[in-house]
Amino acid sequence: MEKYNPQKIEKKWQEYWEKNDYYNAEDFSKKPKLYLLAEFPYPSGSGLHVGHIRGYSALDVVARKKRLEGFNVLYPIGWDAFGLPTENYAIKTKTHPKEVTQKNIANFKRQAKNIGLSFDWKREINTTDPKYYKWTQWIFLQLFKKGLAYQAEIPINWCPRCKIGLANEEVVSGKCERCGAQVERKILKQWMLKITAYADRLIDDLETVDYQKRIKTQQINWIGKSIGTEAVFSLASFPDKIKVFTTRIDTIFGATALVLAPEHKVVQKLKEKVSNPKEVEEYIERARKKSEFERIKLEKIKTGVELKGIKAINPATNEEIPVWIGDYVLSFYGGGAVMMVPAHDRRDYDFAKKYKIEIREVILGGDISKKAFVDYGKLTNSKEFNNLQSKEAMEKIREWLGLKNIVHYKLRDWVFSRQHYWGEPIPIIHCIKCGAVPEENLPLELPYIKNYQPTDTGKSPLAELSEWVNVKCPKCNGPAKRETDTMPNWAGSNWYFMRYIDPNNNKCLADQKKLKYWMPVDWYNGGMEHTTLHLLYSRFIYKFLYDIKVSPQPEPYKKRTSHGVVLAQDKRKMSKSFGNVINPDDIIKEYGADTLRVYEMFMGPFDQAIAWNDKGVKGAFRFLEKIWKLALESKEKQSSKRAVKNLAKLNEKVTKDIESAKLNTSVATLMKFSNFWTSHKKEIGQDVIEQFLIILSPFAPHIAQELWEKIKGKSNLENQEWPKFNKTLIKEEKILLIIQVNGKIRDKIEIESDLSKEKALDLTLRQEKIKKWTEGKEIKKVIFIPNKLINIVCAE
Repeated sequence: MEKYNPQKIEKKWQEYWEKNDYYNAEDFSKKPKLYLLAEFPYPSGSGLHVGHIRGYSALDVVARKKRLEGFNVLYPIGWDAFGLPTENYAIKTKTHPKEVTQKNIANFKRQAKNIGLSFDWKREINTTDPKYYKWTQWIFLQLFKKGLAYQAEIPINWCPRCKIGLANEEVVSGKCERCGAQVERKILKQWMLKITAYADRLIDDLETVDYQKRIKTQQINWIGKSIGTEAVFSLASFPDKIKVFTTRIDTIFGATALVLAPEHKVVQKLKEKVSNPKEVEEYIERARKKSEFERIKLEKIKTGVELKGIKAINPATNEEIPVWIGDYVLSFYGGGAVMMVPAHDRRDYDFAKKYKIEIREVILGGDISKKAFVDYGKLTNSKEFNNLQSKEAMEKIREWLGLKNIVHYKLRDWVFSRQHYWGEPIPIIHCIKCGAVPEENLPLELPYIKNYQPTDTGKSPLAELSEWVNVKCPKCNGPAKRETDTMPNWAGSNWYFMRYIDPNNNKCLADQKKLKYWMPVDWYNGGMEHTTLHLLYSRFIYKFLYDIKVSPQPEPYKKRTSHGVVLAQDKRKMSKSFGNVINPDDIIKEYGADTLRVYEMFMGPFDQAIAWNDKGVKGAFRFLEKIWKLALESKEKQSSKRAVKNLAKLNEKVTKDIESAKLNTSVATLMKFSNFWTSHKKEIGQDVIEQFLIILSPFAPHIAQELWEKIKGKSNLENQEWPKFNKTLIKEEKILLIIQVNGKIRDKIEIESDLSKEKALDLTLRQEKIKKWTEGKEIKKVIFIPNKLINIVCAE
């Protein structure tokens, strides 16, 4: 018998599929459409890793199954190649980002094809292609024209070594993702997108989509909508007033201090009037060097400095209270000020204990000598509001102070400009007379420059290109300058799923009829790390495009799932520095792509982090090797009734599990059937083998196709229909078990036929109706008649 040789057969079928365009979607097909989307990768120098493959292989299983079920499946791929990841690699290897991108994409593409991923390669996109980013720039201009793209001076994360502004996502544990330097805070003029204008819609429309509960929660928490009150604290001896947002106005009588963000505008006015100016200035400088990540960590020790000589007036008590600055207060949230209620806020409690600030109880229910009481309760030390419950007191105190409810969001406008080279040029011209002017001649191409490294000035390297920067204003024809900041690497990824639909259109982003046919995406899968920001950004852009009548509906994705990360065998994150990275090329070279695919699906629950295991890889290979031998050894023409029943059960289980992304149990079911096949070879005929190969093919397409050809003499497995399982056969496998306790019938349950006495008893004792007759009682005897009755005899 011919030995299973995956390297030989896999190359053969990959060339066959590509030559025959089997996986290209058809616009406007009469078949039902299904748009499956996997997050396109950053083509980094390290190539595709096993984490990528877990996500891509999973949707590939769905795509292959759905095609066999008669769906017109769009499963595209492209490259998210602009931004820091590629530029970092280019600087490290001293290779131009453009060359790096081309080389890395070629490697990624080779790997994807070697894995047998059934992508529609004719729709391939690349965010660094001017034909693509022309429309990224076009979207920016529409936002600009609607007032949703604007410039503002804001505090940003700044890397002093790279001399570049960083987005929050580019700061890891307070350090620059690129070089590891400690990140500082710096005020810079930045381009912003007004995502906050869509905050409510981004929350409300989550009700219309099928996302995992965890993902919806992440979206809602990031937006952070709060309904509360804006209290106003006056300053003694100064005209300034401090606005403080709070969701607990019922605790205002317990406010014994006011804490401001170090960059609060009032602090700048007051720091020269305090009696400890040097201490204040030094603290502000230390805070400036901390990243936002460091400042808001819940577990960090809270620090602060009192503005000595400055007092605020509590509007509820008219008492003068001390004013502090603390780096855990951020300027963008709650007005950059916090009313400190130590008795009823954990963070304030720790701060007050450390700096000996008064802790005044105003809500009864806890022991404030030990910890803060943060729940609602009955008011005390609150004048005429004593003995009211918190919720009633909130309304009455709000009315008494003449305040109204307001809505506040943690979500901030999106910082959209970067001071680096490798990104989409922002198509704006600055004119002294006309202000910011849109550049209508798109694409505005990124110039090729040799010195692409960050500059000492902190500006983009593009600022050094005088001929490119200095232009005439398209409005007044006067002297003007191009914008030199580039877009973030998020820019090209927030709408890419639309371009797959019409990748070669040079007249518009995508044809409206094609968008209406394909959108929304039916199932979007990606990494857990992108279920907050990327998902939020892309939903925002899609909603904006819907408002300007480009998108056909308000939400881009019907369903969103995420796969767990693949850890190394030592259960740590894979990293070159740890020496624990798994290269998929090595696995394919030794065991074949089908083994890699099967193992990645089998290794554990799809949405959970799982550690790589070499033994598991070998087990997957042995499973395929077993199928190879069994299929080629089989000489039976017709299968037994028991084999047909077992296949029907396999079919039902795998069909349902694929739809719910329970791919590990799908593979386990396939393996279970192979064990049955091994023990009952003479019962497995040609009919069952053929259907089994079809069911196996989404997971291991190469071996399934090769065996199909050898058995059938035809190369047409991909044109077959997904088997429809026989519900009658499956139903016959269930029997009604009568349950007696001490000879009296107490319940009846449906169980699988031929269940053992031990399993039948276990199921029986878990039934609620049986528990009251058996719990706490000694079971003396169990009478079991297979497929009919179980009688539990208990001591009276």
